[in-house]
Amino acid sequence: MLKAGFARVDITPPLGTTLAGYFEMRYADNILDPLYATAVAFDDGEKRAVIISIDNLGIVESMMDKYRAEISKVCEMKREGVFLACTHTHLAPRMGVWNEDTVFEPEYADFLGKQLCTAARLAFLDLAPAVLSYTRGEVKDVSFIRRYRMRDGSARTNPGWQNPDIVATIGRADETAQLLVIEREGKPEIGIVNFQVHPDVIGGCGVSADYPKFVRDTYEKLIDNSLCMFINGAQGDSNHFDLTLGEDKCRGGYDRARYMGRKIAMAAVSNYELREKLEGDKISFAQKNVVVKYNRGTPEEIPEAKRIIDEYNRTYDAESIPGIAGNPRWAVAKAGRIMAIEALGEERKLPVSAICIGDAAFAGFPGEPFTEAGFIVKEKSRFALTIPACCANGFEGYYPTETAYDEEGYEASAARYEKGTAEKLANELANLINTFK
Repeated sequence: MLKAGFARVDITPPLGTTLAGYFEMRYADNILDPLYATAVAFDDGEKRAVIISIDNLGIVESMMDKYRAEISKVCEMKREGVFLACTHTHLAPRMGVWNEDTVFEPEYADFLGKQLCTAARLAFLDLAPAVLSYTRGEVKDVSFIRRYRMRDGSARTNPGWQNPDIVATIGRADETAQLLVIEREGKPEIGIVNFQVHPDVIGGCGVSADYPKFVRDTYEKLIDNSLCMFINGAQGDSNHFDLTLGEDKCRGGYDRARYMGRKIAMAAVSNYELREKLEGDKISFAQKNVVVKYNRGTPEEIPEAKRIIDEYNRTYDAESIPGIAGNPRWAVAKAGRIMAIEALGEERKLPVSAICIGDAAFAGFPGEPFTEAGFIVKEKSRFALTIPACCANGFEGYYPTETAYDEEGYEASAARYEKGTAEKLANELANLINTFK
């Protein structure tokens, strides 16, 4: 008999904590709303698994491995059954930079590890017999592709509102909200909502979970006696505005985040009464290390990359670096990529992770895959419901599509791994989950 449990613990940092993103050092000066780790535990009588959604930008694999090992120990389960996925909010603590050995907030990292263990343990203590069902809805005016074809044939990320040189977006947005419903005997129902768009809506230096907070809050108001988890999907080339539309479609801020979260939650439950039962009640899980090659810089690029990173590490301000042609943040991203891997070998093993509960599959990318990678996994999966997750059990930056490398642009310049990595990871994930019986 399948059992499921739920827990949510506070992981809000103190003021003054460094925040993630934006290529400049930022410090938390306000708390707009708490950050949480939300755990859903499963037990089929033979195997145990736990999925934890973390309000954080991303946590590098070495730290994830440590957290997963600690959770598996205290919960008496296999490490492969621990699935940690970050929501990718840009208003959470900065956990690392350029390489896996640098941690900006070691005290917070220790605190987070203890809270993740607590969340997992509480979720297992909350187990109750459960049955699964699922549904889907469509979300408009929330997720947009942020890469554009320009009049000169180039590709640019966020080239400016109503830029007259924009020709068209490059790629297709995934506007599907997926919902896994877990009905439990004598306990609140659990809803796991899956959607894909960057949680970089609010801006500033106030701690916040961004729009995922409002997905959870809205769901729990719409469905009586319910609890909600949010899993962010393949969102590496998405944004919350369309630069070709009017200015009202390009704004961010707290109200926009609330608007997005509410729309996602309402779409997820739009067909709630027509949800379909998921067959099966067995748990399967696995992880595969996929060998990929690094996206190395040329010998000619390395000296300039070193100069840029030395300047950046001195000021943590991309805009102040002299002698950069073009966008300084893009230059820092490219230089950071080149220097991070300059002394490494030719290849690296990246972990893809999967947990299946009956006819529902969770497919984890260790970083930010482009939207097309999510489509590949969902379209090739044999499961009735497949939930792609970004920043899962690792955080290794962007995974652009093959064509994005040819077009260059911000994401491909920053991507640490060679052309074709996104498609390789997506196909390996689909193959991995399809091996489960």
